[in-house]
Amino acid sequence: MEKRMTSGEIAKKTGVSKKTVRLYDEKGLLKPSGYSEGNYRLYDTEALAVLEKIIALKQIGFSLEEIHDNLATEKDADITEVLTRQLKSLESKRYEIEKAIASINSVLLRESEPDWDSVAEIVKTMQIDQRADVSHFQAMLHSVGQDWYVTIYKSLGLKEKTKVLDLGCGYGKLWRNNWSEIPEGVTVDGFDLHGSWSDDFADYVEQHKGPLADGTEVNVYFEDIEDAETWVQVGKKGSYDIIIAHYLMDFIKDREALLERMADALAPVGMCSVNGASVSREHTFWKEMFGKLQLKTEFFAEREAEAIKNQQEFTELLLSFFSKVESVPLGNVMRYTDANELFAYLMERYPEAKKYLTEQEAVLKAYFTSEIKEKGAFLLPKSTDFQHCYK
Repeated sequence: MEKRMTSGEIAKKTGVSKKTVRLYDEKGLLKPSGYSEGNYRLYDTEALAVLEKIIALKQIGFSLEEIHDNLATEKDADITEVLTRQLKSLESKRYEIEKAIASINSVLLRESEPDWDSVAEIVKTMQIDQRADVSHFQAMLHSVGQDWYVTIYKSLGLKEKTKVLDLGCGYGKLWRNNWSEIPEGVTVDGFDLHGSWSDDFADYVEQHKGPLADGTEVNVYFEDIEDAETWVQVGKKGSYDIIIAHYLMDFIKDREALLERMADALAPVGMCSVNGASVSREHTFWKEMFGKLQLKTEFFAEREAEAIKNQQEFTELLLSFFSKVESVPLGNVMRYTDANELFAYLMERYPEAKKYLTEQEAVLKAYFTSEIKEKGAFLLPKSTDFQHCYK
């Protein structure tokens, strides 16, 4: 008969305390295989294996609640799959922590004594960077093919000696991720507020001037682009060949005023690149997939119709200031290998449909799992429309 261990013995074998073993018992994670005549907990080799798994999961960042769920539902799960999923979760948490660190540093680096109003102001200005960056972070985890900001950069067709005005430059991913590709003689003037991630971009520019091509310079100016005085300063620099306003329009109080100023600052044969309304092919993809599964599709159709209407209105607004507007759809494909993660994304993407999606969770996850098993991954097409505007 197999010799069973006391809580002290199993604790010693795994390098944890008896108190920890008792805690795991109280949380329903580690149950004794029996009790001694004195009513002491006893554990067998199977319990030892469970405890070793608990310790391993705890070490790589699982909470006790997550460990409980893992032991209950993923007893025979592939270790590589579990580790890969946890790595993505930790990367996401690290991203959230880095955002919080950046916000706190922005407050503490201000010359004046911080107060809650200044904290709120800084958090608000950082939202512009964060909204774009959340999408980029997801793209980094799941995108098939080249980096999203490389795709955007290539769409601009940047040539030698081009003069660029980047409004709301933020963290500067458009330039960081293409630093060695910026042609000779290019001037990039980035404008943004202090207390946003542009502070970090300014540091990056200062530290990486060496690798830039001959005659190329990148500058960061801390100015409010909705302040008329800022545009007096912009005007002194002369006209620009390319003006960029990406992931910005939703945060502008007066779109018309900004667009008018952009048009005035644009060179006669220049181009403004903006995005403010997009018709993503993702809506069509989900609508067709749900139709195939004989599920409701109206919320996807509604989002698609709303996007088309918003894009038409935005294009009409742009045509008030520019004679020609071209829609440039940029696409990528997101790759998912976890049905739970994909379902969570779908819930977040279409919050208005959460109730119905929850009701269909089993059907959807079964379909996702089947697709992943058959094809190796679930591929989700996405696209964003950028508007290129000309005088």
